[in-house]
Amino acid sequence: MATLQFYKLQGAGNDFVLIDDRDEKFDIKNNTLVKFLCDRRFGIGADGLMLLRNKKGYDFEMVYYNSDGNESSMCGNGGRCITAFANEIGLVKEKYLFLAVDGDHEAELSKVGDAYWVKLQMIDVPEMEVGTDYSYLNTGSPHYVVFVKDLANFPVVEEAKKIRYSERFKEKGTNVNFVEIINGILHIRTYERGCEEETLACGTGVTAAVLAAAHAGKIQQNSFPVKAMGGRLSVSFESEGSGYKNVCLEGPAKMVFKGEIDVDIHHK
Repeated sequence: MATLQFYKLQGAGNDFVLIDDRDEKFDIKNNTLVKFLCDRRFGIGADGLMLLRNKKGYDFEMVYYNSDGNESSMCGNGGRCITAFANEIGLVKEKYLFLAVDGDHEAELSKVGDAYWVKLQMIDVPEMEVGTDYSYLNTGSPHYVVFVKDLANFPVVEEAKKIRYSERFKEKGTNVNFVEIINGILHIRTYERGCEEETLACGTGVTAAVLAAAHAGKIQQNSFPVKAMGGRLSVSFESEGSGYKNVCLEGPAKMVFKGEIDVDIHHK
């Protein structure tokens, strides 16, 4: 057994276990341990887990896992939370450069009350697939976006599973977002692969939804507010041909608690 120190942070209700792994003692291949730590009944509980590691030329490297224990694609709210985490553990800066699975990310951080406000630069989106009733694009993670009516009462999990486990996506999966614009605010509910349930927020999903809305001519501004189930975020961007550049996701990131847990680090 070993004692593992951890922090818990959340961004708009999207919650994460974060571990300072600059000494690289965490077994990055121990998917069973990651799954246990993310378990809401037997572990700490989270939508995902992140390791903060040293990386030459960067302030840090972000290694992200979904709650199923598997290393995954980019997580936007995770990127914002790990920036706040870096500040918490003594890497105090106003601007950061870190490496994630989808490449370089710049982030700006400020303190607002008892929370952080983080603006995160996302990857460029050169193109998106547009169908008769959906948009499909990659904002660091793959996202399927559908505009619906009466989002508050929409059967998100039931309808999302039909898409996520369809013939096209059943092997690698996709995140599924249902969206409605109400009084100048984009409202979103997201089903995330790897969690295989609806989460309170998804940063790459929020980003995908705003870009899909802009592409469809549903919004004209290049900065738009978003209301997820767990809080408010905003996305800004610049159009470039049929794609988008200088895409940024911003919103709150908050420390929830920190602690220690005894784990069998060798259990596979």
